[in-house]
Amino acid sequence: MCSGLLVFPTANSEDSPDLFLPKVYEPGTVDVRGWLMSEKLDGVRAYWDGQQLLSRGGQVIHAPAWFLKGFPKFELDGELWTKRQDFENIVSIVRQQEPDSRWRKITYQVFEAPNQPGGLLERLTVLEAYLRKYDLPQVRLIPQVSVETPAQVQETLDRLVEKGAEGLILRQASQPYVTGRTQTALKVKTYWDDECQVVGYTPGKGRFDGLVGSLVCDWQGQRIKLGSGLSVAERKNPPTLKTWVTFKYYGLTQNGKPRFPVFLRVRIDQDLQ
Repeated sequence: MCSGLLVFPTANSEDSPDLFLPKVYEPGTVDVRGWLMSEKLDGVRAYWDGQQLLSRGGQVIHAPAWFLKGFPKFELDGELWTKRQDFENIVSIVRQQEPDSRWRKITYQVFEAPNQPGGLLERLTVLEAYLRKYDLPQVRLIPQVSVETPAQVQETLDRLVEKGAEGLILRQASQPYVTGRTQTALKVKTYWDDECQVVGYTPGKGRFDGLVGSLVCDWQGQRIKLGSGLSVAERKNPPTLKTWVTFKYYGLTQNGKPRFPVFLRVRIDQDLQ
């Protein structure tokens, strides 16, 4: 069966960037006053290592030479993005090994300057100074807003989601650059999302007779089923075994399983986001 996987040309494993990964924000569990808040853009995450753009798994992203001209020699982390609710189009542009004119619609929205000294704003100031010196309209800093109250987070989330945004990212302002899944970076959404690995299938019934009814996935050592969200095409040609997929859910049940899990997409590469 064809998985429909998005595969980038493979880079050497030692080139895979070591990135920070946000945890889920749960109101009331962390005092986020004084943290920095920014919109979570639903694009393709891209790491600039000073020479080339890499996906999270270290695969080369073939951006046009004109797009990368003038990029700094220091590292950057951000999203290749066009506009809200345009993820599939962004992927179709970025995945091309021979980049086309649609890259004119792409901007590189930067939220981190890894391995620079100081807190987040100090690190981003390095890029800000660089952009004042060099004209790079395709490279933009994602605005960071200081959080004064927890209510401000919810109000901002509601306002942006109404406009089609995916959610928010909260960052501890004074924290030096760290990598891995960290409590100093939190994602805020109207729903939660995560990744799981396909380990099997259940048969479809009724109008889905003869097709896949749901994906059976391994999530943190538990078996969950993803049926909602699958298109007819995906039921005919489901993701292959061991494929990582992204799903959304609405909190946890008393048994600690995702409540109302819904399939979103095959992960754009085979590394956790």
